[in-house]
Amino acid sequence: MNWMVPFLKSSLGRKLIMSLTGLFLCLFLVVHLAGNFQLLKSDGGEAFNTYTYFMTHNPLIKLISYFTYFFILLHTFQGLVLYFHNRSARGAAYLDKHPSKTTFASRNMALLGSVIFLFLIVHMGDFWFKMKRGILAKVSYEGYDQIDDLYTRVTAAFDQWWIVLFYVAGMGFLGFHLQHGFQSAFQSLGLNHPKYTPWIKNTGIVFCILISAGFAIIPIIQYFSK
Repeated sequence: MNWMVPFLKSSLGRKLIMSLTGLFLCLFLVVHLAGNFQLLKSDGGEAFNTYTYFMTHNPLIKLISYFTYFFILLHTFQGLVLYFHNRSARGAAYLDKHPSKTTFASRNMALLGSVIFLFLIVHMGDFWFKMKRGILAKVSYEGYDQIDDLYTRVTAAFDQWWIVLFYVAGMGFLGFHLQHGFQSAFQSLGLNHPKYTPWIKNTGIVFCILISAGFAIIPIIQYFSK
């Protein structure tokens, strides 16, 4: 086991961690988006509020959420470490001298990831933290007594054009980050083959469009349906 710590601290080890945590977070995005679509149901928020209650009270889901928070921090930290390590190893001007070999997303993964991380802090502070502090109004449904009314808080936020713009912009950054990160994760895991790489790349493009557009369309619909 003495080899594990040096390996995880190596460039290859850090890339492996980035790949595995990144793919886990991709799965989290799919589940989170499916839950957010409950906002669009015309039921006064019942589906969304009962969904959030389940996600915050089910023991297994709560355990997975703690892993998710940890993986977000680990993914962000490892990404910044790799960025500064690669910049130091290649020279600050490397990417500028080889623009044809890179894409916008690959050149700016650290920047995109940092912006997304800041977005998450604002997002969680606006919704998750207020729910955890117990400052939201309470509602009751059949089978649910006095649960947090997160739906009203979310829809009130999405009545503000600047918040909608902020969220749409954040999803734009997420889309670019996923565009490169999805393919890069499989490549770091050794799945880099002329037969499979184009399929993985195209799947990544479809995935980043569906995820970023899916998240972005919710506040837009909420804003224009008020």
